[in-house]
Amino acid sequence: MRLALKPSPRIKKILLRCFVGFAVVYLAIGGYIWWAMHQPPEEFGKVMSRMPGPVPFLLFPFETLWVRARAGQLNIGDSAPDFNLSKVDKTAHIQLSALNQQQPVALIFGSYT
Repeated sequence: MRLALKPSPRIKKILLRCFVGFAVVYLAIGGYIWWAMHQPPEEFGKVMSRMPGPVPFLLFPFETLWVRARAGQLNIGDSAPDFNLSKVDKTAHIQLSALNQQQPVALIFGSYT
C-alpha cells in the first residue's frame, strides 16, 4: 500500500503566492542593480555600498550584467573618446586629441603593481 502525499489546494495557493512574491522581489532588485550599472560610477558606488555584503554577486549574474551594461557603442575604426589626464609627476596635463594630432596613439590599460 502506497501512501501518497497530495498538497491541499490551500497549500498550493500559499506556495504559489510565495513563489510569485519571491520572483517579484528578485526581479525588482535585479532591475535596480541593472539600472545602477548604467549610471555614472559615483551613483553606482552609492547603490552598491547599500547592498548587504556579497548578496548581489551571489544571487545575480553580476559579471555578465556588468559587461553588457558597460560595453558602450564603440566599433572598430571609431575614434576614442577625448580625455584629459595629469602626468604622474603632476607637472602638466595630457589631452588625447592633442597627442592624436601629432602621431598615432596606442592606449594600454593595466595594473602594474
